[in-house]
Amino acid sequence: MLKSVSGPLLAAALTAGMTALPVGDTFAQAPSPDRIIGVWESDDCDFKFEMFDAGETYAARVIYAKPLVEADGKTFKKDTLNPDPELRSRSLKGIIFLNDLKWDAGDRRWEGGSLYSGATGRTVSARVTLVGEKMELRGYMGTPTLGRTTVLHRAQ
Repeated sequence: MLKSVSGPLLAAALTAGMTALPVGDTFAQAPSPDRIIGVWESDDCDFKFEMFDAGETYAARVIYAKPLVEADGKTFKKDTLNPDPELRSRSLKGIIFLNDLKWDAGDRRWEGGSLYSGATGRTVSARVTLVGEKMELRGYMGTPTLGRTTVLHRAQ
């Protein structure tokens, strides 16, 4: 009698235990919030930045951006389109353009950030998702569906 009960009980216990475990990609690549840290660039190398830990949030500073440099390809332009008149004379070199990204474990992405464009002088909302080894940086106004995504890879 013990044999006939223990088989189904063992199978039920194993099944119940396995349903509580994450499976597939979730288990294999549960991202750490710090995976975002590092140097990222666009595939055409026209945009390169460093993502860093800024305390309880993450931020990024410009290393290179083609629209932010003069025709010589080296000299960074001034922040002339900044809505703050006091910042219009600063160089766009090394500016922190992405702020306040917070890790959202439920959605498995960094959200709640703000993205400043030195090329336009505008600030929009931002979020970041890592898909495999690629970063999807989405800037948007209002709702993420009304935005634009830039896909980047880790710089070598």
